[in-house]
Amino acid sequence: MTSQQMASYAGRYAYSGAAQVAAGWTLKRVTQPSRLFGANGIRTGPDGRIYVAQVSGSQISAIDLNGGGIETISPKGGAIIAPDDLVFDAQGNIFATEITAGRVSMLTANGQSQVVCGNLPCANPITLYQGRLFAGECRPDGRIMELDLHGGTPRIILENVPLPNAMEVGPDGKLYIPIMGTNEIWRVDLNGGSPEVVARDLGVPDAVKFDADGFIVSTQVASGQVLRIDPRTGERTILATIAPGLDNLTFVNDRLFVSSISGQINEVLSDGTIKSLVPDGLNWPLGLATDSNGLLFVADGGFTYWLQPGGELQPAGMLFTPGFPGYTRGVTSIGSGDYIVTTANGQVAHWSPAKQEHQVLAEGYDQLYGIAVSSTGVAVFAEKGTGCIHSVHTGLTETLARDLQGPCGVCFSEDHCLVSEEDAGRVVRLTQGGVDTVLDDLQKPQGILVRDNMLYVVDTGAKELIQFDMVSNSRQVIATDLPVGAPPGVVPKFLDAIGVLSGPMGPFADITGGKNGVLYVSADAEGSVLEITPNQH
Repeated sequence: MTSQQMASYAGRYAYSGAAQVAAGWTLKRVTQPSRLFGANGIRTGPDGRIYVAQVSGSQISAIDLNGGGIETISPKGGAIIAPDDLVFDAQGNIFATEITAGRVSMLTANGQSQVVCGNLPCANPITLYQGRLFAGECRPDGRIMELDLHGGTPRIILENVPLPNAMEVGPDGKLYIPIMGTNEIWRVDLNGGSPEVVARDLGVPDAVKFDADGFIVSTQVASGQVLRIDPRTGERTILATIAPGLDNLTFVNDRLFVSSISGQINEVLSDGTIKSLVPDGLNWPLGLATDSNGLLFVADGGFTYWLQPGGELQPAGMLFTPGFPGYTRGVTSIGSGDYIVTTANGQVAHWSPAKQEHQVLAEGYDQLYGIAVSSTGVAVFAEKGTGCIHSVHTGLTETLARDLQGPCGVCFSEDHCLVSEEDAGRVVRLTQGGVDTVLDDLQKPQGILVRDNMLYVVDTGAKELIQFDMVSNSRQVIATDLPVGAPPGVVPKFLDAIGVLSGPMGPFADITGGKNGVLYVSADAEGSVLEITPNQH
């Protein structure tokens, strides 16, 4: 393939450069790059391609079923923010729900966009029927509405609906809605009225479509099942079991394709087997941590994973796993399979994935990022939203520093706490009187690590990994053109909270150390984990 063809096939990170390392170092990927920024709502377009809404990447893409190529339709940094579901009208225009922006926008075939409705908190499900546009809010007291295509006042069909998701009008002309909050599928007349329960006690349904025979086909986000349900009786059969985290589905003629929040898209064949269209991958990744056995923990927001050296990603927990602490960003290992994590919901939690339980240590914070634990067991964490650094120990919290500019990464050098200030372009040391600068002249530093008096910094602005000798004050760039941060020329839009499901979803290119001098880096631009190793080991 040419570089242009490879970029089209890859679909996510189109930068043509390749990461380089300095002499004495080796770089390899320990997970493959992701082709999508997750996969949420999917819909078959008028051209026969599958169009994919991607919340975490603020992107809409189209997949060619023949060659497998992926074309970006609405790019990261474009007008459409965090699209969660989408539908086409008869003219080929796309209507997309923007879940973090709380609105519905239309994207024309020539790339022009306009807001159709701007007051739908947690806007998520959307469908069209005979020229009428219907949308809903995926929140505990959500509304289902018919929208005016010309921007007029929406008409409310249902109110106080507990977490409605991707809905569709059935052959009977009624609206069928998966209700995550009650684990049911409802139907309601398009003109309103009391809803009727069609099916209950499912696997947490989050999408419904209809097959050629008029049966409901529904993805189950908690159980990972794809169900076929008779809308007259509620009787169900299992078409396939894939994995927890299923999001949506679409038909291309008689072929059934299913998306997963993590980023995979699979075709469900008639015998129940699965054929991969887009392989699974990472949405970001975010925080990284290793334990004394070299087991790598990867935080990826709504999903988390373990990675053994030389192995493949194994699930550690996700949004619908019992005991999961929530959308996970920062992480540090405290041994014996336990971790302390920061979440997008503003909590610090002690999490035991194997026990499927967590304990909240501190909460009520604004945009938590990196976290580290001192030799005395004090957890120190960065609150980017307020510019503060806090600690928690034995139930007591303390603010250690204020007025920092985008505090992000946290690590310890002996008993001294270091913090990266992304917006100030420096790394500082916390002192009794404030902070001292350790390293400056950086662009956007995020993840930091200290090992043997060497400070390692992931600079997402310069796309470099920097090694700084804190004894001699010498500085060396050991990796360049890293796939971290935003792609060149892209200014990402801020991803705000998703109701009760997640707080603001910001990127975090972290770094951690493994055995024998190995460094692991979150390559959040392409959705992989990098291993950077000194050759002497």
